[in-house]
Amino acid sequence: MKSSMPTGNDSPRVDVHSLEIDTISVELSGNWKLEMEVPSADAVRSKIEAMPQCRAIVFDTRNLTGWDSSLVAFMKNVYEFCATRNIERVPDGLPQGVVRLLALATAVPEKKDAKREKIRGPFLKIIGEESIKLGRSTLEMIEFVGEASVAFTRLIIGKARFRRVDFINILQDSGVGALPIVSLISVLVGLILAFVGAVQLRMFGAQIYVADLVGLGMAREMGAMMTAVIMAGRTGAAFAAQLGTMQVNEEIDALRTLGISPMEFLVMPRMIALALMMPLLCLYADLMGIFGGAVVGIGMLGLTPAEYYTETVLSISLGDFGAGIIKAVIFGVLVALSGCLRGIQCGRSASAVGDATTSAVVTSIVFIIVSDSLLTVIYDIMGF
Repeated sequence: MKSSMPTGNDSPRVDVHSLEIDTISVELSGNWKLEMEVPSADAVRSKIEAMPQCRAIVFDTRNLTGWDSSLVAFMKNVYEFCATRNIERVPDGLPQGVVRLLALATAVPEKKDAKREKIRGPFLKIIGEESIKLGRSTLEMIEFVGEASVAFTRLIIGKARFRRVDFINILQDSGVGALPIVSLISVLVGLILAFVGAVQLRMFGAQIYVADLVGLGMAREMGAMMTAVIMAGRTGAAFAAQLGTMQVNEEIDALRTLGISPMEFLVMPRMIALALMMPLLCLYADLMGIFGGAVVGIGMLGLTPAEYYTETVLSISLGDFGAGIIKAVIFGVLVALSGCLRGIQCGRSASAVGDATTSAVVTSIVFIIVSDSLLTVIYDIMGF
């Protein structure tokens, strides 16, 4: 009994016939290349199905003139079908290259549940796991703050080790480099505050108090808040990406091997630079916000520059600027700590760097909002 699939001259061909009662021979001939019309494994499958007593299959490739991955794919289909029937495959007649490729293709079978969606556990179990993760994250954060405090103490006594040129570069990037975006956002915030106030104050003919609203809002709250949010998305994320990339490249491990503290060498310069630049950026944001309010007050409400200036000076004191500056310093430290913490905690893959960057921004903004709320309550209690 013999079945075959003839094609053209030197075209790939498969001939299947029985050698014994329980053995099938598969003869492969011709040029088995992708550009040729390669036969399917149906001829072999139908022959095996027609011989229920088949227990072995052998191959003959003496007339094979060439092959590529198309032959490997054909043989893999034959192997898989034989495996379902518990038929022994004798690869002696196959080219050694095909045998090795088949071994690689069948070495690690695909998991049957690889594409199955993850099954969620019980609700209480999920809450417990998340609570444990939150507790561990809190402990890591406390430990990181403690190490930062130790590094800051060593800086004060002159024992901290870091490169001054790195500190200067970070100082410049965190300060002068942030001026354009801080300018734009602060002017727009001042414009928005003035518009919001003008809608209500114009009803009572009290447009002059737009200067009070914008001045106090920027000096005590919005100047520091908006600057901190900008720096969280700009500089805090950059810190996380830089340290995360160093973690992936094992540069932080190399520093530890050399006896250099990553906290002193990497975290401390960033934290000090941002704590120094944030008050200056806050003052600059206050002035730009007041300027934005003046554009609305003078251009739309009919106030003169002298009136707006005088009302602003009378409504704002140095204490109001001081309250905003104190917030700015604290926000700067929190943004730097959040960015460096997530960078140090980063895994060792490209996706982990992205996750660390995202987490740094989210953590920074949460800390900014929480600390601002606490400081506002403290100011009210102190009458500041």
